[in-house]
Amino acid sequence: MLLHNKTAIIYGAGGSIGSTLAKAFANAGARVFLTGRHLSSVKKVADEIVAGRGEAYATEVDAMEETAIHNHMDMVIAETGSVDISFNVIDLQVVQGMPLTDMAMADFVRPVNIAMQAQFLTATAAAKVMMKQGSGVILTLTATPGGIGYPGTAGFAPACSAIECFSRNLASEIGAYGVRAVNIRSGGSPDSAVFKNAIENHPEVMKDVLRQMEADSMLKKLPLMADIANAAVFLASDMAGKITGVTVDITCGTTAGLNYRTPAIAGNE
Repeated sequence: MLLHNKTAIIYGAGGSIGSTLAKAFANAGARVFLTGRHLSSVKKVADEIVAGRGEAYATEVDAMEETAIHNHMDMVIAETGSVDISFNVIDLQVVQGMPLTDMAMADFVRPVNIAMQAQFLTATAAAKVMMKQGSGVILTLTATPGGIGYPGTAGFAPACSAIECFSRNLASEIGAYGVRAVNIRSGGSPDSAVFKNAIENHPEVMKDVLRQMEADSMLKKLPLMADIANAAVFLASDMAGKITGVTVDITCGTTAGLNYRTPAIAGNE
């Protein structure tokens, strides 16, 4: 298994993408330490992993609180002796779908503030441990607005750009110690909780939204959460040991061009 004997910490593991990542890491052989602001949601995921014969532990940790992060990190090291993977996928509390000129400043800056504080605290805590070990990888996750101008994405777009910049700069500083930092850019997964809730509440609107998002991509489809998780498992493994300081694009080609101008092939729509 690609992550056999690896120790992974996932922040925001109770959410749809966090739980998918946790299960994928566990299936690949990792010991997964799941954290979130609400113990019930992360414990549910941990119990499912254990029921499937994986190794998982759940702890209530606020990824915005430095002391809580370091206390949890110390506990993980005491239990396993190392931290090999750190992945922060907490909710950024985004308000979007409106022009920037109609937004309240608080709604615009909130996701940027959350992203930078949480990523800085969790990534630097992991980096300090990994630098002493001489190995490890810090993964981050963004989306299409991190790579192109994307109307209506409000504070989410600069938050994505900030995370990608932070990951690059961190990689440039920790690489000499044998530690990697890699960002994954998703195109938005229609099977994630955010999309499922939107589809349930606004089915007709979301049908058009998803159709347009698919049309914007080169592959005429969107990446599922499993696609993101599979890439994360690879990037966290020794097979990706020479990959660092970059954003790996899993948007089905959305950020590479104006792909809506290329129609889907008949019979393959």
